[in-house]
Amino acid sequence: MKDLMSTATYHFDLPQELIAQTPAIPRDSCRLLYVDKNKCGNYKDYVFTDILDILKAGDVLVLNDSKVLPARLYGHKVTGAACEILMLRQQEQDVWECLAKPGRKLREGDKINFANDILIAEIVKTLDNGNKIIKFTYNTQTLFEALDIVGKLPLPHYITKELEDGSLYQTEYAKILGSAAAPTAGLHFTQELMKKLIDKGVIIKYITLHVGLGTFRPVKSDNILEHDMHSEWFTIPQDTADEIKRAKQEGRRVISVGTTSTRTLESCYKFNGDIKACSMDTNIFIYPGYEFKAIDGLITNFHLPESTLIMLVSALAGYDNCMSAYKHAVEEKYRFYSFGDAMIIL
Repeated sequence: MKDLMSTATYHFDLPQELIAQTPAIPRDSCRLLYVDKNKCGNYKDYVFTDILDILKAGDVLVLNDSKVLPARLYGHKVTGAACEILMLRQQEQDVWECLAKPGRKLREGDKINFANDILIAEIVKTLDNGNKIIKFTYNTQTLFEALDIVGKLPLPHYITKELEDGSLYQTEYAKILGSAAAPTAGLHFTQELMKKLIDKGVIIKYITLHVGLGTFRPVKSDNILEHDMHSEWFTIPQDTADEIKRAKQEGRRVISVGTTSTRTLESCYKFNGDIKACSMDTNIFIYPGYEFKAIDGLITNFHLPESTLIMLVSALAGYDNCMSAYKHAVEEKYRFYSFGDAMIIL
């Protein structure tokens, strides 16, 4: 019998060539694997536009409208030494928690210049985990304007090709700046596809969860219960909360797009005993044994072995069902990770 609390239980072999380096164009032309959460092995191979036939009128589709910051910055100290900063999490208006290289050589009071003083970063503090608290000053009206000039999108480490068009790493409905990584399940939706879904009677609502790089952090402990789950900030608007509550009362399905939307809704229910408008931090860790309260289905990509994301999928679909679906996806040469294909679990 499998030990579902063992990290190694969530390992699978993935050929390197199945890690997608570029997105499908058009976005909704990627493949889509249907997984029946109630029947192991009941899989169907589709393309993403077939979601129009899978979803039905009255379904509530919940999308994360967070927008990725051009948060990777390359600059120099006054000594001329090269530095790299990756903005992770806003602490207050112009103060952020960041990853910084070379971390050990950057000390409190050090300043880093980007693009001839368009942006200047001052090290305020070094945290116990090695991350830096950094205060930014700029000669533009806002920090975000400066980032648009000097920053680059922080693609995941497994994507080795630089994007010529950064918009491909943003969802078409991205609105609220703040993420260090894209909510990638949403990358498959086009405005045209969303309009067709709405015309069919599918109800689309939004939450905001700013994705941190902890999403990609591997589980290093042998026992998943010893994993220190990262924290992320989310907000649920009133209209989204109201529609989800109505759907639950009327027996309509609530389907989250991505693990970020899932964690948002389940966190809200866990801490409030209901879905309501709120803003808060969450470090919820969802793994097999978890009882879902808010969602009925999930649209997601194919995730890294031994990651918290595949554990979440296993909680919804069932461990054996999830790992069997991943085996099917590898055999059928689905594309994996951020720019890869999608799975719908219903």
